[in-house]
Amino acid sequence: MAAAQPHTKTMAHIYLLFDFAKDEEKAQQARHKLETWKQAFRLDKKLLYKLERIAAEPVDGGTKPAQAEKPKGKGKTAAKAEAPPAPASQEDIKLLVRLGFSGHEKLSEQRWVDRIPTEEPFREASPMVVKPGEAQFEATEKQFEELA
Repeated sequence: MAAAQPHTKTMAHIYLLFDFAKDEEKAQQARHKLETWKQAFRLDKKLLYKLERIAAEPVDGGTKPAQAEKPKGKGKTAAKAEAPPAPASQEDIKLLVRLGFSGHEKLSEQRWVDRIPTEEPFREASPMVVKPGEAQFEATEKQFEELA
């Protein structure tokens, strides 16, 4: 006897890749927008995303700058006024979005593939769409699965 075929096929995913470089604020805006869409359009399992942070190579031989000492005995407002500005993120931030719609939802899937890269925080992040069958698909899928 032959083994029975499973009744469900694995869904073909589409990946959207965004490179925010070191712009933490834009990456967080994008993450917030995705969360809003997931809730508003009930896309819980259909729209998944993961952030990848790639540490930049140290230029000065790997030494870390000494942390500034906090002033003692001053109020909160004085401490805020004298605090140095927060340094820019030292990590490159990449956002991987996975769309996984079933076969009868192809129109919805295409609308999201068209919409997400044109929205404000995503537009400037070098959007790239990776579909099944493309050369980068397997590497992108593996990368998405390995991220925590």
